[in-house]
Amino acid sequence: MANFVEIKRLSEHVGEEVTVKGWIYNKRSSGKIKFLILRDGTGYLQCIVFKGNVSEEVFELSGNLAQESSVSVKGKVKAEPRAVGGYELDCTDVELIHQSQEYPITPKEHGIEFLIDHRHLWIRSKKQVAILKIRHRIIKAIRDFFDDRGFTLFDPPIITPNAVEGTSTLFETEYFDLGKAYLTQSGQLYAEAGALALGKVYTFGPTFRAEKSKTRRHLTEFWMVEPEVAFYDLNDDMDLAEEFIEYVVQTVLKDMKVELEILERDTTSLEKVIRPFPRVSYTDAVEILKKKGHEFEWGNDFGGADETIVSEEFDRPVLIHRYPAEVKAFYMKRDPEDSSLALAVDMIAPEGYGEIIGGSQREDDLDELLKRIKEHNLPQEFFEWYLDLRRYGSVPHSGFGLGLERTVSWICGLDHLREAIPFPRMIYRNTP
Repeated sequence: MANFVEIKRLSEHVGEEVTVKGWIYNKRSSGKIKFLILRDGTGYLQCIVFKGNVSEEVFELSGNLAQESSVSVKGKVKAEPRAVGGYELDCTDVELIHQSQEYPITPKEHGIEFLIDHRHLWIRSKKQVAILKIRHRIIKAIRDFFDDRGFTLFDPPIITPNAVEGTSTLFETEYFDLGKAYLTQSGQLYAEAGALALGKVYTFGPTFRAEKSKTRRHLTEFWMVEPEVAFYDLNDDMDLAEEFIEYVVQTVLKDMKVELEILERDTTSLEKVIRPFPRVSYTDAVEILKKKGHEFEWGNDFGGADETIVSEEFDRPVLIHRYPAEVKAFYMKRDPEDSSLALAVDMIAPEGYGEIIGGSQREDDLDELLKRIKEHNLPQEFFEWYLDLRRYGSVPHSGFGLGLERTVSWICGLDHLREAIPFPRMIYRNTP
């Protein structure tokens, strides 16, 4: 066992002498007392170094510690509601592990480019730690949701021979003697194979989109979770999406109160994320835009501004379904009541955060799918394995994809996706 105590576990050691190891987050002095704020990744702790309780060398060291120096401190734990974290350490010893050089990220304001250049250090700051902890809890909630409902995790390949939705936004590479290959933009096609083998599956991993977009809603590398379920139609798919988002949001509200407070996140909107969610057709959404004086032509796909205007009509996420088939992917099933429409659905988050889920009922008819592949000028030979899913025991099936970073950004109330992932990749940045 480790010979030190994590800050988050100090409540179990009140009145005891313990050792805590971490980094100097901040410090101040008041005569014969030095106040050291220590962080260790689990929390923050105020350490009181009183001149009368330590050696002269330790007292002098405490005054010379630079920001982010690593230390080991020993002392008695006491409850102190006014202190950061609710506990203090009356120090009897401070041992220097490493004296930090002049730390570049100081309490003063820094420009975003400077912070992104120093992302490897920026992630140590209080708000960034809170975001990354919430991201972790969202990931666990995602896994718990699907695991507890009988889904099997199904890992698709990251290197693929073909695109899911065309090659215009794919990262291309040469794959030995086999020619071109691509970094995956979705695990969905493979998830469909998994669903027809296992019934209910979900994929969860990195995906890549070479979109030349500089908006706050786009990254070139991001994480996506994609459930796929055999025998589900579009309505079943929407029911699953609602239950899923409600579970994730309510879990974070329950378990991450401290981190949401650090981010100063107004949770009023999140508290309203309770089923049922409003559902409107694409056509009804177009009418909402027109009634609000927004010019929009039926048949176009929605942009970020359009999604925001529609979402402002509702106090929780809204599901927009049955889009024009022309603006949706080849694998989406047509509406049997109107073949110009695809049985597709997007979930739009409130507060201007845009689409967080995109899904559909998949085309399960072999002849129809062949027709779509030809209409989209896709190479049929690369999809023969996918067509086999319609040749051998085809059934209605549906699924969706949720972008993790967009979800983190929404729940945390962030201005840009770059803070929702440890090391963001954008069209103008692939470092650090």
